Order: sequence, then structure tokens, then C-alpha cells
Amino acid sequence: MQFIRKRAFHSAAVIAAACSAPVLAEPARCPAIDEAAGGPSNAHTRYVEANLQPPVIKRGDKPFSLAERMRRYEVPGISIAVIHNGKIDWARGWGVRDTASCAPVTPDTDFQVASISKVVTAVLALRLAGQGWISLNRDIDDALDSWKLPEDPKLAPHGVTLRQLLSHTAGLGVHGFAGYAPGAPLPTPAQILDGMPPANTPAVRSVLPAGAQFEYSGGGYVLTQLALSDVSGMPFEKLAQREVFGPLHMTRSAFAAVPPPAIRANMASGHENGTPIPGGYLAQPELAPAGLWTSAGDLARLLIDVQASAEGRQGHRLTPAMTRRMLTPVKDNWGLGVALYTGKQERFGHDGVNRGYESFMVSYVGKGDGVVVLTNGGDGRRLMNEVVRAVATDYGWTDIAAPATEEKILSLAELSKANGRFVGGGLNVVFEARPDGLYANAGAPVPERLIALSPTRFRSESLGVTGEFAPDFSSMTFIEGGPPMKLKRVEAAPPPKTAAN
Repeated sequence: MQFIRKRAFHSAAVIAAACSAPVLAEPARCPAIDEAAGGPSNAHTRYVEANLQPPVIKRGDKPFSLAERMRRYEVPGISIAVIHNGKIDWARGWGVRDTASCAPVTPDTDFQVASISKVVTAVLALRLAGQGWISLNRDIDDALDSWKLPEDPKLAPHGVTLRQLLSHTAGLGVHGFAGYAPGAPLPTPAQILDGMPPANTPAVRSVLPAGAQFEYSGGGYVLTQLALSDVSGMPFEKLAQREVFGPLHMTRSAFAAVPPPAIRANMASGHENGTPIPGGYLAQPELAPAGLWTSAGDLARLLIDVQASAEGRQGHRLTPAMTRRMLTPVKDNWGLGVALYTGKQERFGHDGVNRGYESFMVSYVGKGDGVVVLTNGGDGRRLMNEVVRAVATDYGWTDIAAPATEEKILSLAELSKANGRFVGGGLNVVFEARPDGLYANAGAPVPERLIALSPTRFRSESLGVTGEFAPDFSSMTFIEGGPPMKLKRVEAAPPPKTAAN
């Protein structure tokens, strides 16, 4: 699942209230961790430890320490890997794997990375497509033996394709998955797709016209999982090990509903309110969209391999031609399995949210730089945003995360350029200029006042998301704090309110 799981601004008030109360993280119970336990230190790791800031600051504000922000956001443990010049520059952990044992997070600690699983699934699917095992553009039912997607003459008269499944344009439902308690009966892929017990989600069926729009669907990735198993004759998890994890030396990675002993030996437990969730995690039999266990370093190895192929180098998991397909937008800044940032410096990545875990990764196309951040509880999203900003500032990646800045005061004329209704990715937002700022409303009782960071860039503090309008204000794209969803202007708003009216 994504950071903005329902993609609705009307959740802002609830999130803001939850984030406004001061918190103390449970890791304070644990004794101080030996600094060496988290991995090697250097000037870069020390910079991150001492220079975290939110996007919006006041004059004279000083940076926070990583330890302070982990306590503030109630995050027990975090693991970071940084890619620079096509190699892992450093990887390190801070905090604890769980607040019961107080075992430290190390560079090899495994986290459940939720929707980041989809990136590995896409690489696997594109590799098999490149080898002729499965087609990107034929009806996916042609690749299925053990199950068939029911026909829908109205919404999918020609079926749905693997290309549509990977890009979330197949028009299928079921956004994400809640997981299952350890030890509970687990559904098969077919049971998940049919919404049959013990599955705890509805059936995966067409809900929108195939190929017409972006509609995030974890259900479509379960269908992909089954198709890849059927065409290869192998269980999905073993296929991924053979085609991706093994060749890339991703020794800390596995698709598994129940983590195997090798993973458990250095596994971060998911947390809520500073306490491990019952059993330490929720089982995710929906392997392709949500069931990957991995380390920050292993994900960095995957990103490096894709970067190298994107530069035209041979001998990687995907051919350069197939990688270009992966990194070409299909709809709304999404390629095949990855979110795409299409600014001056092209980037690709994904985020992930399962109960007790939040994760994020992003890397450049055209140069070998990037970052992976994994957390095991609390408001990991906000902590990750600040960590990514610190890393980006340290390395000079201002297009990944702009340095912290003060709020800008804009005139009503400047704000009025954003007036209008914008639609995309399931959001329907009205932006309205007022004398005291720009307001956003997606149906909430009270519109939210956005913080201006520039004449085109605005921040929603309640959602922790920064958006940037196009120069002509025809669209607005989330550039930080969530996937790069694009909202397009569909109508002008009423004239701006003045003090008189």
C-alpha cells in the first residue's frame, strides 16, 4: 500500500490531530545501543544523525538529531542504504529491531517492505516477458492455467494485460491487503482473487474500464503472481529467488507470508505505539504486492542493477530495452511497477506501508545515486521524509528533496493562479486562494491551509505531502512525502475571496 492509501485530503484533520500530540517512543526503555552495533560510521552517517529537519522551518530553527526524531515519531528502528556512483556508499541501522528484546538494527536487518514488493515483482515479470515466457500485451488469461479472470464484456472486452496489471491501469479493484495474524489460516492466490475464505478481502474483479486510467490495485499484482507461477511451473517465491535474489546476491531477501528462520534471525518486528504488534508482524500471502522481506542494502542492489541497465549496459536482470519500458510512464507518473519522477533529473522508486512497517526508496535514472529507508513502526513516513531530505542535502540531490525552508508569503494574485478543481489518482481537490493563503478541500468540513514554499510549491502538513504546480498551473504533482500522483485541472474555481467578501 502507498503512503496516501485512500488518496483523500479529508483525512487531514485526523492525521493532524494524531501528529500534534507529543509522544515518547518505547525504545527509551531499552539500554543505550553500542554505536558500532548499527554498522560502520562515517562523515555521511554522522551528518544524518545530526541534521534532520522538517520541510518547513522558522528563522533560527536548529536541526534535530536522528535520535530525537525517532523518539518524536515513535519509530523504534530504522535502516538506511545510500547509493552513490553506482555502488552502495554506506548502509547502517539505528535503534532496535523490537522493544521487547532491544536487539539492535544492523545493515542486514530484514523488514517487511509492503508495496515495494511490487518493484521486484515487476522486474521478475519483465524478465520472463523478455525471455518469451509471458506477453506484456496479450490477455493475461492466456498465461493462466490454474485460474481465470472472469470475463467482463463491458469493462474489459479484450481482457486485461500484464502491462496494464504492472502499471495499475487494468481497472481491477482491491487496493491493498490487511494481512493475517501469525498462525491463522492463509488463503491461496485463487482464494484471494475470488474473495473466498479465509481471504479477508473482496474478489478481484474489473471495476473500471481496462486501460483507461490509473487505479492502484494490489489485487492486480496477485493476478500477476499467479500468472508468473503458471507460466514458469514454479512457486512464485522460488522463481523470484532463482531469477532475481540469487543473481543479485540479495541474501537477505525472500517472498514469504511467514518469514523463514534465516529472516527471523535478524528481523525487525512491526510496532504500534512503541510496542510490537502481536506476533511481531502480519502474514502477507499476497506475496507479489506485499509479501517481501528484505534489507535496505538488498534493495539498493536491485536499484543499482536497474540503473545500470537503464544506462544501456548489458548483463543485468533486464535488457536495456525492457528497462526503458519499465521506466516509461503509462499513466499518471507510473511505469511498470515503479513510480516515476519526471523532472529535470528522472527518478524511479516506490513506497510501502504494512501494519507496523513503512518504507521508501528512490533512485536516479542516468546517474548511480539513490537512497533506501526502512522503518518498523510509529510515524515512519515523517521520519523517512526528514532522513531523505538530510541524505539529499548531504549529497546535493536537491531534486529528490529540497532543503528545509521558511514559509513564503505570496500575494493573492500569485495564489489565485492555483484556483480550480484538480482531479487524479482518486483525488478530487478544489484549491481556493484567500488573502491568508491557498486552501485545499476534497470534501472535508474544514479546508486545509497549505504552506507556500515557492510560488508553485505547497505543503500539506496534515498529510506530510508536498505538491508542485506546473508552470501554467494546469496540473499539480506530489513531489515529496508520497507517490508522485498527478492531479489535472478540470475546471476553474470561483474568483478568489477578498477581505470584503
